[in-house]
Amino acid sequence: KRKMTHELYLPRCHRTYSCVHCRAHLAKHDELISKSFQGSHGRAYLFNSVVNVGCGPAEQRLLLTGLHSVADIFCESCKTTLGWKYEQAFETSQKYKEGKYIIEMSHMVKDNGWD
Repeated sequence: KRKMTHELYLPRCHRTYSCVHCRAHLAKHDELISKSFQGSHGRAYLFNSVVNVGCGPAEQRLLLTGLHSVADIFCESCKTTLGWKYEQAFETSQKYKEGKYIIEMSHMVKDNGWD
């Protein structure tokens, strides 16, 4: 996967979630899987895929739902830590999270046609 040096903009026809700090697009509403997640600092959303997001090194963390290998994710534009990516889940019931992304609500704002 080649490294993007410019910010990726999602089509204006899509309802999107953007970084509250710099307004870079982060995800399409269509990629939202669940709103019932808990981040480090409050409620968080689980997304299937994201854009304009960088990934740190993976590490094992004991979360509310058991042991996971996760990597912190950050906005490529302003470098704010947004949440994390699930690299690996060690419990069978949690495997569906692998390769998915958690973004905390406090870092997101809704853009484009939410009315």
